Amino acid sequence: MAQKGSYNYGMSSFPVSMFAHLLAIAVTILVLVWLLHFREGLAFKSDNKQKIFNVHPLLMVIGFVLTSGQAIMAYKTVPARRNIKKIFHLILHLIALAAGIVGIYAVFKYHNETGITDIYTLHSWLGISTISLYGLQWLFSFISLWYPGAKPSTRDRLVPWHALFGTVIFFMAILSAETGLVERFIFLSLRRNQEALVVNFTGLLILLFAISVGFTLLLQRAY
Repeated sequence: MAQKGSYNYGMSSFPVSMFAHLLAIAVTILVLVWLLHFREGLAFKSDNKQKIFNVHPLLMVIGFVLTSGQAIMAYKTVPARRNIKKIFHLILHLIALAAGIVGIYAVFKYHNETGITDIYTLHSWLGISTISLYGLQWLFSFISLWYPGAKPSTRDRLVPWHALFGTVIFFMAILSAETGLVERFIFLSLRRNQEALVVNFTGLLILLFAISVGFTLLLQRAY
């Protein structure tokens, strides 16, 4: 997901990446308010099955979507040598992958304990496809670009494809998050109230975060 060069748009990526960071903080706050205040909290084991489900949006939005976005921006925002940026990029993606896997486990656990059918919506299809491709992308990239690593000439050819597929998978994750919020909105039959506003603004800010990450990739490095 790294790029060796950037188009020259006459501005640094710094202000856009800072805006993305602020959006990530805002999304985190909204998700926590939604799940802790309106949706009764979080738990992996509880008689209140809603608490088990709540682990899913928490980990998928904050752990997976926001962390993967930060990983994509690492090459532009981390003030360090390229090798250090590469380590940040790799570790943040691994954290996002782990959070995504646990988040999907949580929703399967919730479905199993409440008798709901698995993988029957567009959101679930997108989510499973995204986490599967994300895992394959991370594994292939680790082997070919990190350890043991392909020959330098081969790595140079792979990097643009790595960046392209990484960006596509990231926006698949955004689409999965947005469809998940819409699905939850409909399932809960939310009306014009405070919870509905929190859910809607969460979806809007996630979209703006994705756009900001995309712009950051195109602009000149801040460091």
